[in-house]
Amino acid sequence: MVAGDAEERLGGLFLRLAKTAHVLQRRGVGDFGLTPAQARALSVLGRCEAPPRMTELAARLHVVPRAVTPIVDALENAGLLRREVDPDNRRSTLLELTDDGRKMCRRLIEFRARAAGELFAPLTDEQRNTLLELLEKVDQESPALRPAHDHPTTPR
Repeated sequence: MVAGDAEERLGGLFLRLAKTAHVLQRRGVGDFGLTPAQARALSVLGRCEAPPRMTELAARLHVVPRAVTPIVDALENAGLLRREVDPDNRRSTLLELTDDGRKMCRRLIEFRARAAGELFAPLTDEQRNTLLELLEKVDQESPALRPAHDHPTTPR
């Protein structure tokens, strides 16, 4: 197999699996009463070491800041997060998960694990471990592809 052929096959396979994963996710998060965008925002917030500002959440979600407002409004109305005034900059708002928000994050993690189990069910345990090792290697050795704001927020 020529290297270009392998890359073409990988590209096609990557897109098909991404679509399948997206369909599984979309189907499941609706059962939690969340939109996919709200679930993504909660997942990002759940990985933050310290409450981020609204602009930081927008950057992590790769959206413009004004697109985060309706997502945050819905999550706040659902009791999953609260806005707090940033004590270091009173013009900024910090986003903090509530206890219910942290519980929902755990439920989403469990759901994603089940969805991954469904997606990779055709593989043996050994094949899954090998795939995991390979994907972790690609992830770890591709920092240039990962925006700096995808790293956890450091405490202020």
